[in-house]
Amino acid sequence: MSARLVEKIIELKKQRNAVILAHNYQIGPVQDIADYVGDSLGLSVEAAKVRADVIVFCGVLFMAETAAILSPEKTVLLPDKNAGCPMADMVTADGVNQLKAKYPEALVVSYVNSPAEVKAVSDYCCTSGNATELVNSLPADKQIIFVPDKFLGQHVIDTTGRDMILWPGYCPTHARITADDINRARNANKGAIVLAHPECPPQVKACADEMLSTGQMLTFARKSENKSFIIVTEEGLLHTLKKQNPDKKFIGVSDKAICPNMKKIDLEKILWALEDMKYVITVDNPIRDKAKKAVDRMLEVIPG
Repeated sequence: MSARLVEKIIELKKQRNAVILAHNYQIGPVQDIADYVGDSLGLSVEAAKVRADVIVFCGVLFMAETAAILSPEKTVLLPDKNAGCPMADMVTADGVNQLKAKYPEALVVSYVNSPAEVKAVSDYCCTSGNATELVNSLPADKQIIFVPDKFLGQHVIDTTGRDMILWPGYCPTHARITADDINRARNANKGAIVLAHPECPPQVKACADEMLSTGQMLTFARKSENKSFIIVTEEGLLHTLKKQNPDKKFIGVSDKAICPNMKKIDLEKILWALEDMKYVITVDNPIRDKAKKAVDRMLEVIPG
């Protein structure tokens, strides 16, 4: 059945002149059928330059919104309309505006994991892959409001030495991972390098060897001479890591590291999306124009 599903998707993709973009946390079959798989930064870059008429975005809502912001002339489809992001839901434009009123001289940096309305009231967007570089590029005398991820924000503070005003949001999936989880994995896999995502809490960071976005983890694992890695992020990344590095061992840190929203899309839903051209994600003006300025600034900062 899955082979026939794949054939139908490929046929419809050609008919619709569509491209499939998938996040690293999607299920394996979705990653395998995608034209591009990546982290938020890579997906944003790809969405900005794609030439297809239709973008089938296999991720969560804020990612599809970002594609619609960058490519308003394209039809952006999200195969499951209920694939949201709890962290993105923790911040609102009204809340950010209240902080801006309290700190009128501050620059607002919003993590890409935020709604379009929040991006529209931000000066800059960032991803976990370029947050440090972006904050380092800002004037040293400027206060910074960072939303919505307090753990990524604290990581940037620790890395840059900049004092920032943090919004109290977080990723529930990464917040469930504990230092005990890492210690158990280390004890069972002697010599393994621990790669953790900066959305993790500080106690996890203290146990990790490297703090990296998912895209950076893929690069690190490919270049490293080490043969064993403990991966401290959503378990979907293991699929690509194993696929790209068949000679290396990758260990998931915990069976709690699963984002249910990232698992909502499957091959059938991709097929239905292409058949029925749903669910279309749009971002209307003036929100789109304002949000695009912040997102464009994000895309100008590519980490070295």
